[in-house]
Amino acid sequence: MLDDPSLDEEARRRTTRLIVCSGKIYYDIVGHEARKEAEGVAVARLEQLYPFPVAAYDELLSRYPNITELVWTQEEPQNMGAWRAIRHRLEEGLPAEVELRYVGRPWRASPSEGYPTAHLVEQNRIVREALGAY
Repeated sequence: MLDDPSLDEEARRRTTRLIVCSGKIYYDIVGHEARKEAEGVAVARLEQLYPFPVAAYDELLSRYPNITELVWTQEEPQNMGAWRAIRHRLEEGLPAEVELRYVGRPWRASPSEGYPTAHLVEQNRIVREALGAY
């Protein structure tokens, strides 16, 4: 688990939404124009899916005592990618009052959008929804 390097201790205490993702989507999120306006949002990376880094995940959560939601974000459809394999791990470490949400493409038979422009539009929607910038 790699914590958000742009936040100090005070900013972590003000964080209410923790985005956890893996892979290229991380760079799409932190490089998006809406990231600058997203207050109370931290972005962490999960670099090892298996075995799941339980201790590192627990340590990450302990740095954010005031989160109300943890958002798993991926660019793959919901029935593909890491979500189905690690959802139970993400739930296990969460306090009861913290909501776990999925943000990504809906269930699909194919991982592809079919057209590059459609992919970019959908990618933008995913990133904006993860950041809370609807």
